[in-house]
Amino acid sequence: MTTLSPILPATTEVGTVTLLARNLPTLTHFYRSLLGLIVLQDNGTEITLGTTSRPLLTLQAAPDLPAPLPNRPGLYHTAFLQPTRADLGRWLAHAARLGLQIGSGDHLVSEAFYLNDPEGNGIEVYADRPRNTWIWENGQVKMDTLSVDAAAVLREAGIDPSTFSGAPDDYRASDGLSIGHVHLKVGSAAQAAQFYRDTLGLDLVSNFPGAAFMSWGGYHHHVGLNEWHTRGQGKPGTPATGLRSVEFITADLNGLGEHLKGQPGVTTTADAISLQDPWGNHITVRQA
Repeated sequence: MTTLSPILPATTEVGTVTLLARNLPTLTHFYRSLLGLIVLQDNGTEITLGTTSRPLLTLQAAPDLPAPLPNRPGLYHTAFLQPTRADLGRWLAHAARLGLQIGSGDHLVSEAFYLNDPEGNGIEVYADRPRNTWIWENGQVKMDTLSVDAAAVLREAGIDPSTFSGAPDDYRASDGLSIGHVHLKVGSAAQAAQFYRDTLGLDLVSNFPGAAFMSWGGYHHHVGLNEWHTRGQGKPGTPATGLRSVEFITADLNGLGEHLKGQPGVTTTADAISLQDPWGNHITVRQA
């Protein structure tokens, strides 16, 4: 796989996702409990959570904002990538112990579990299958949504699925936990795919009815885009809780800087470039 243009390096990946929270303490507790994240920074109105090796999620207090309506463009889910299938199995047992309502999907390239946080933000927790098992045809990766063999995922972690006793008391998120991708709600998946291709140099790697999946460097997707609940919607006219911004981390900003030079709505600093997509989703690309 190659990108259409050298706008960003193939190693570019998702950094930190920022959410606006109506109840900051509750949401902080939820993500710490769900994923074993630790507090990296807390100034009272903004809390950054992550692992010892990286920040993953920033929560900003916004107690006066309303919750987003289902047809509002924004976040569909934040996808937390477990480094191995065994890590996913340990997390699954832990989540079951918490008594959470969880959906699932075997996407051929990955095995995933889904839920919502207390404020309705979507969450995916998943593990990739080995890249050499992914099937590529005509530049697109084969993906689907099938049933997950949850018992097999648990067995991979050495947990007897017949007892389903939950995670060990000393459960912690692996230092290898990362945000593998973000999935956004947009007014038009086709228009959004063109925007992210033309603006950030992402490759279109899979299409479904009303959805597009895009990546750098031959990954199955760093960005998902769908119009399933938001078809025809434009940029929201008023603020709401939910997605504040998505950050991508890159080794080299020069290509993107040259590509976006002089374009309206683009903010550039020494180590970052920020912009919005047509539906008001804030994007920051940061060099690290």
